This record gives sequence, structure tokens and C-alpha cells, in this order.
Amino acid sequence: MGENISYNILELVNIKKYFPLKRSFGQFLRYQHSSYIKAVDGVSLQIERGKALVLAGESGSGKSTLARIILKALKPDFGSIILNGEDVSDRNDKKMMKRFHEAIQMIHQDPYSALNPRMKVMDIIMEPLNIHEKHETSKETREEKVLKSLRDVQLNPVDYIANLFPHMLSGGQRQRVALARALVLRPTIIIADEPVSMLDVSVRGEILHLMKSLKDHLHISYLYITHDLSTSRYIGDTIGVMYAGKIVEAGSVDDVLLKPRHPYTQALIDAITQPDPGNLQKEKQILLKRGKMAAETGCKLYFRCPYSMDVCHKDPEFYEPEKSHKVSCFLYSPTYQKHEQYQDQQGIRND
Repeated sequence: MGENISYNILELVNIKKYFPLKRSFGQFLRYQHSSYIKAVDGVSLQIERGKALVLAGESGSGKSTLARIILKALKPDFGSIILNGEDVSDRNDKKMMKRFHEAIQMIHQDPYSALNPRMKVMDIIMEPLNIHEKHETSKETREEKVLKSLRDVQLNPVDYIANLFPHMLSGGQRQRVALARALVLRPTIIIADEPVSMLDVSVRGEILHLMKSLKDHLHISYLYITHDLSTSRYIGDTIGVMYAGKIVEAGSVDDVLLKPRHPYTQALIDAITQPDPGNLQKEKQILLKRGKMAAETGCKLYFRCPYSMDVCHKDPEFYEPEKSHKVSCFLYSPTYQKHEQYQDQQGIRND
């Protein structure tokens, strides 16, 4: 186990997913080409075994669409999904799909709609076992696995909880049941899509602490999807910041959140509320422009970024201002950095 600790359990390579917009009758008569929403536009990422990758960004940035692609609920238009070193993008044979869904499970955002209200907790958690192990194990064995999973998520007494219906549980308890259902097959990856956003603030810390302890003890990997950066640093090892279908900054959680480089990341961090009355008079360091959509070509943030340049009409590459800290912004390109150094030496910079 120790020698595989840095092995990439899941890799996404240049994933793209475009959704066509319907043309009006007038556009059809004028032979105008269909336009597309680029929900996911060339995303590549890696999740290491036993690590948590945070995917952060505002609503509509493509995070949940990417999760559905990973789960093979949506087929990407382009790109590869590599699980345990095997390309599973176009494979849909029964044996492979069984192994795939055993390896990857999901926790949904809403603990109230994620559980069947007509089923007891025992049946809810046993459902994955009935699908994958019904002909291989006895009912008693499956029931024992359910109780073990309930103990893992600290829902005690397990025999009592197993016989309750979802409406008899609190929101935090329901999310623990959803987590127990995801754990019962002992997956290698759990995709958590905003798992604490609908819970009371007092319960969020408990669920995050539980998820982190399960990651450390069971060596499970997480793809933790969120728009709330305040929870990212607690559970995440690495982070990718997503905007308009693209990853704009990636690296370790501490590097990205403590030393943000991309203007969008800086604006997200600047928007985090802090219990300090002095913040009412404090100016924002980065103020994104309002009322502009993402650019069709070039840098997606072009119309909103206060640092936009002519070169931003082109697609920026990933630059690495620090080791293992990548930024998709021309401000960190070697050409721009040399220009800045020259202006500093000549004393001609206009700040």
C-alpha cells in the first residue's frame, strides 16, 4: 500500500462536452450555424490514491457536468477517462461497467431527495450490494456489511438506525446514510457533489471531519466538488479552480488558497466572508467586471478580468510560477515576466 500511495487512481485527459443551443426559425432560414455551450472545455486532472482533489468554482462552471461524465452518466464529446491505468472511455461491456461502478460511488448534494422515502435505512444501504453481490453472498452477509458501514459513519445504535425510514432522521443523519451507502461496496473513489451545502453550519464540520477520517483510515480518494472555498482547505490535498468549463488554476490546497495567482481565484477568495467588522470598509483586492459573459475564444475571463490584454484573445497555456502550482494566465507567461523584469530595471513601469 505504501509504494502505491502516489499512484493516480483516476485521470481525465482533455475532456470536452458541448451542448448545442436550439436555433430560432429565423436563424434556421438564414442558415446560421448552431451555437454551443461549452460546459466542459478541455479539462485534464488526476486523482491520487488516498487523496482528495477539490474542484472549486461558481455555479454553472461545469463541475457537476464533469462529475456526470466521470460516472459515465454523460458521454464526453472528446477525451479519455483512465481508471487504474485502463482507458474506460468507450468501454461499456457488462463486466467492465460492474467493476467501474464498484470503484466509483457518489454522494449527492441534497440528503432529502437522495434517499428513497419508502425504504428503510437497511434496504437503502443494501441496494448496491443487491445489485453487485446478490448471487455471490448471502443476505446475512450483506446485512452485516450494512451494519459495518453504519458503524463506519458513526450512526449508532446501528440496529436501531437500520430500521428507521429517512423522514425519521435529521439532515446530518441522512447524509451519513448516503455516505454509508457509498462506502458499502468499499470503492476507491467517492465523488462528493456539494455534500454539506444543504446542512446546518453546526453539522458541516462533523460531516467533513468524518469524510476526512474515512479517507485516512480506508485510503479512499475523493473528488470534492464545491463553490465554498472555506471547506476546501480542511478536506482537500490538491485543488483545481474551474471557470466556464476550464481549469484556470491547480496545485496543492495550501499553495492555491494561500498564494492565489489567477485573478478569478483571487476574486473567489476575496469573496469569502470573515467575522470582522473592519471588512465593511475594506476595498476588494480583485473586483471582477459585471454583466459580461465568458469569452467564446481565448481566455474565458477576458471580459471580466481587470488585467485583460490583447494577447488574452488567444488561449492561455498552463504556466508554472512555482513547483506543482499551475496557472492558465498570460500574466505568468515567460514573455510577460521578462517584459516586467525589463520595466523594473528601467524604472518605467506604470502601476
